[in-house]
Amino acid sequence: MQLRHSLSLMGALVLGSLVSGCGPEQDAAAEAAPVRLRQAELSTTGVTSHFASWLKSNGYEPAYNLVRADLDGGSYGGKASASDTVVNQPVIFIHGNSDKAIGTGGMGQSGWNASIEYFQGKGYKTSELYATTWGPASASMSAYQYHSKTNVMKVRKFIEAVKAYTGAAKVDVIAHSMGVTLARKAILGGYATDALEGGRYYIGEPLTSAVDTFVGIAGANLGLTSCYQTGTTTYTCGNTNGLYPGYMTAFGVSGRSNYLEDLLAQKGFEGAFRYSIYSTADEIVGYGGVVYGGYTSQLPGQTGEKRYSSAPYGHFNSKDLTGAVQWSMVNKHAVP
Repeated sequence: MQLRHSLSLMGALVLGSLVSGCGPEQDAAAEAAPVRLRQAELSTTGVTSHFASWLKSNGYEPAYNLVRADLDGGSYGGKASASDTVVNQPVIFIHGNSDKAIGTGGMGQSGWNASIEYFQGKGYKTSELYATTWGPASASMSAYQYHSKTNVMKVRKFIEAVKAYTGAAKVDVIAHSMGVTLARKAILGGYATDALEGGRYYIGEPLTSAVDTFVGIAGANLGLTSCYQTGTTTYTCGNTNGLYPGYMTAFGVSGRSNYLEDLLAQKGFEGAFRYSIYSTADEIVGYGGVVYGGYTSQLPGQTGEKRYSSAPYGHFNSKDLTGAVQWSMVNKHAVP
């Protein structure tokens, strides 16, 4: 088994924890021992040599740095050899701010270890499960992470690469925290703007037809209320490509970030089936998960959802303890 440790810590959501005085350790404490046990059973060698060679031969490396050889726990997936047949529909895991593909320990960096191991227990192989690290994997850098051109395009190219590499007609995407809004734009495609990285750019045509099931876990689709408290002074809470939720007026919400408004202008584009998993006890999102009257972790036009309301299901355990739920959504198109 070849895995690299790295989870999904939402950059903006990490900031939310600093603002509210809460931290990821509150959620993780409830299942700390089991999570550590799972991590210890995983390898951190990253993608297979077969996948790494394919990425290089097809122009993805070093252009998008999807292998992340620079980071322990930075990537996962690939065939053992050319004869390795992909049977199950490939699943792509997208982590959140400051997290990694495969968890190697540290605050909020449990990665996708638990989910990958659950899927493997259900018969999935390494050639059918994929993850890459799109950010710096450092909590100290969380406030500097946003929906940048680099981040959006890395997620976009990884989805494209996995589909092409496996030869699958469709893939499944499971995202956590800030990874939810990154993956949604990567799939939606079209144009986006990043003034810090050259201005307006083209992502590509929508990938909706290429995605069977999309699962968004503890995302911030309506923004973060904590960003309203701090203002738009950080990259994560920016009102252009950040998670700024806007402010309430007599006519409704105004001033929400341009990036989020773009995503909210359409619905049902993430795939044929769309599910959300979240908790009203999320210590990072806070405020019962509600942003101006709506649950921020719900996907507009979603097919269904799994909502938790108490410990141990908080921001991180909504991901780490829900492997069975994720598998059911992907394989049965049902909420258990």
